Amino acid sequence: MYTFSKKLKNTALILMILGLVGIVYGFLSAPKTIEEAEKIVAESHHEGHNAEAENHDAHKVVMPKEEEKPTPEVTADSTKVVSDSLVATTDSTKTAVAPIVEENNHDAHSSEVSKESEVNAAKEHKEHVEHVFHQLQNKPWSALYVACIFFMLISLGALAFYAIQQVAQAGWSPVLFRVMQGITAYLPVGSIIFFVLLVITGTHMFESNHLFTWMTKGITEKGNPNYDEMIAGKSGYLNFAFWISRAAIFLLGWNLYRYFSRKNCLSQDEASDNTFYKKNFKMSAAFLVFFIVSESIMAWDWLMSFDPHWFSTLFGWYVFASFFVSGITTISMVTLYLKSKGYLENVNSSHIHDLSKFMFGISVFWTYLWFSQFMLIWYANIPEEVTYFKTRIDIYTLPFWGAVVMNFVFPILVLINTDFKRVAPIIVGAGVVILCGHYVDFFNMVMPATVGDQWFIGVPEIASVLFFLGLFIYVVFTALTKAPLTPKRNPFIEESKHFHY
Repeated sequence: MYTFSKKLKNTALILMILGLVGIVYGFLSAPKTIEEAEKIVAESHHEGHNAEAENHDAHKVVMPKEEEKPTPEVTADSTKVVSDSLVATTDSTKTAVAPIVEENNHDAHSSEVSKESEVNAAKEHKEHVEHVFHQLQNKPWSALYVACIFFMLISLGALAFYAIQQVAQAGWSPVLFRVMQGITAYLPVGSIIFFVLLVITGTHMFESNHLFTWMTKGITEKGNPNYDEMIAGKSGYLNFAFWISRAAIFLLGWNLYRYFSRKNCLSQDEASDNTFYKKNFKMSAAFLVFFIVSESIMAWDWLMSFDPHWFSTLFGWYVFASFFVSGITTISMVTLYLKSKGYLENVNSSHIHDLSKFMFGISVFWTYLWFSQFMLIWYANIPEEVTYFKTRIDIYTLPFWGAVVMNFVFPILVLINTDFKRVAPIIVGAGVVILCGHYVDFFNMVMPATVGDQWFIGVPEIASVLFFLGLFIYVVFTALTKAPLTPKRNPFIEESKHFHY
């Protein structure tokens, strides 16, 4: 039996406390009024203006002073010229009156245009400040949302991998089943927190939560200032009642399979036949059908609907690849940790090699989907479609391309070597980069639509990750203490114990 060490438990608790403090700080530091947001905008504009002025001063050229000209002397001849010019001026007065009147009329018209421009500028400024205000208020909510869904989907990815092993009747993996079940133990906890977050968002329980634009009041009502014809056309699908009902069904279905599959697996240890194993086989096959449908819809509901004017037919598969490889990577890292502490004596380098192959293969699969989605939309250059990527490339340049490097380039360079797939430090290093890369991937899916150009990795983002990481570690390793780490009567357990190649 596994014993949850005090050191790891205390680490998890410290992470949760630090994360919780940071999350609270993030909400408290967000602007509460439009005036506060306007001050932030003014400061930002002032800083930008100062930087521009400094840049201008650095390139300014000092011009030489003009030479002083001597004052002309007054003579009799010059007095005569002045007199003649005064007469000429008097004669031309009548001619000058008409242009002056016309100029005055023009000035009056220009004044009206100027006032109208000032009114429009003031209106645009007000709308801009309100928009920034909502973005800054969204920042802590968005950070919480990204971390919450990311860790929940890691456990879901591990659950899907476990179900695939059951249906495939794989002979190599039964010694890893308890690790997979330990990771999936986080799913009920993560699901409850996430569902509460969805309810808070959809019911507008807090005025500072503006995550989903299609939930804006009056957006489907003709004549309302917030009316959006395209979103109104999707209101039969994108409405809170139907949306939250789908979420409840998906989360409940995933957790029911997780509960009964673990229960059957534990019962199989004490059984005299393979009845519970066969039940798990049938249940896993049914679950995978439910999972592949619910996962796609989940991706549309919880991630793609942040940009309700945009859609991609590959998006469901793309999200699946992201959290699936994250789940497999977590299985590998937890396995290596337990192995380093003297547990899982039946797990050998061949098991680790197979997990590393999945990490490598699904990383390539993610890249294929990323490129397919990006290339087709970018090449077609249809404005309502390409805007999604244009925003991310222009404003989120570092996280956008950084995700590609961490999720494709790095795994390819490190894990393509067969020998490296068996070396624990290399696998752990690659796993950390992959998990960070896919967190950034989810960050890219959510933040551009919720906080726009007001993004940066600050206290709310870091604190949210720390809190859910601590909670994840605490729940997973507590679950591992509840049952022996090696199943006893799985039909393929002996094959798995002696798995070598």
